[in-house]
Amino acid sequence: MARQKGIIKLKGTIGDITFYKTQDGHLAREKGGIDASRIKNDPAFQRTRENGSEFGRAGKAGKILRTALRALLLNSADGRMVSRLTQQMVKVIQADTISIRGLRNVIDGEAELLAGFEFNIRGKLGTSLFAPYVGTIDRVTGDITVNLASFIPANMIAAPSGTTHFKIISAGAEIDFEAETFVEAHSETAILPWDMTPTAAISQTNGVTPNSTKPLFLALGVEFYQQVNGQMYALKNGAYNPLALVSVSGL
Repeated sequence: MARQKGIIKLKGTIGDITFYKTQDGHLAREKGGIDASRIKNDPAFQRTRENGSEFGRAGKAGKILRTALRALLLNSADGRMVSRLTQQMVKVIQADTISIRGLRNVIDGEAELLAGFEFNIRGKLGTSLFAPYVGTIDRVTGDITVNLASFIPANMIAAPSGTTHFKIISAGAEIDFEAETFVEAHSETAILPWDMTPTAAISQTNGVTPNSTKPLFLALGVEFYQQVNGQMYALKNGAYNPLALVSVSGL
């Protein structure tokens, strides 16, 4: 892989060189690789096929989780979030000690490995929200809750420059990775001033199916706003809004 320089940037293929654009800039690489039919049938590529199968399964699992949390992710995700989540899902699948290679899956893996996943690398929850919170997943009732005691926003939230207001958001999700379905509920506070005035205690309950046997997830985040002439605007289009999985119950 080589980086293109100069005023004119190329896209497409010339001879054996392919030119293309990525988030890292305009790049070029030489064509090549192994014939697809050989990878599909040659016994020497058995491990490659197994890895490919599990990677595809990880991609699908990540997609259903993203879809379930879409209401929050619209304003709280970075450009590489999809690939980062897929990589973490691969680790979840590889933790499956029951199934054979190539057939390992999320259900028999360790969904708890997703706990702590940050959806926005540009604004992490772990370096933005310092107010103590308690996240609880109650499988019996289906209540997925988060509670924050009263706190002083300017002291306990590290906000981007220009912030005047914020809100706390959360979501509970029940994911059936086999059927590719989900149940989701989310909550948010009112838009609150980012100042030295203590907030009221915050309690958010997001209900899913009682007595569920599926993996359950609790996501928590912050959205930042700027007030201009009495109107609230998402700060920098939400580029620095943090959102993370703070609790996971894989059963």
